[in-house]
Amino acid sequence: MGNGLARARLGLIAGLAVAAGAAGAAGAETCTEDAVTVTGDFGQARFTVEVADDFEERARGLMFVESLPTMAAMLFVYEQEQPTSFWMENTLIPLDMIFADAEGVVVRVHENAVPLDRTGIPSGGPVRFVLEINGGMAGRLGIDEGDRLVHPAIGCE
Repeated sequence: MGNGLARARLGLIAGLAVAAGAAGAAGAETCTEDAVTVTGDFGQARFTVEVADDFEERARGLMFVESLPTMAAMLFVYEQEQPTSFWMENTLIPLDMIFADAEGVVVRVHENAVPLDRTGIPSGGPVRFVLEINGGMAGRLGIDEGDRLVHPAIGCE
């Protein structure tokens, strides 16, 4: 992906993050395609998302993106549960990877994946969803195993 397209995607994500933040502040916690809500003992966090639900989108991921708004993310959706592994080749920013099963239950959190690193980051077992957020954000918010992701692809209840 060229840097111009990456910047355009980032601009769209940033605009959606601002809109989602305003909606969250107004108490409009609805289940929408452009947001993932993470709930757990820490409370609740809402991320504006771009969904990667086909092979090409999952392969591209957040490569070449130079920055990510604070509460923006990418949600990777697989057709079925499966073990998976991610790497950071061509990814310019540190990311936290939140691996979740078919019900959206978080089974593993990998914090601060190193930019440009080709080392595999395994899911640790079968997963159907992976949420990538800014590096260090999972720890700051308290997101951990057992928390739940909410999105129309996962379930809205």
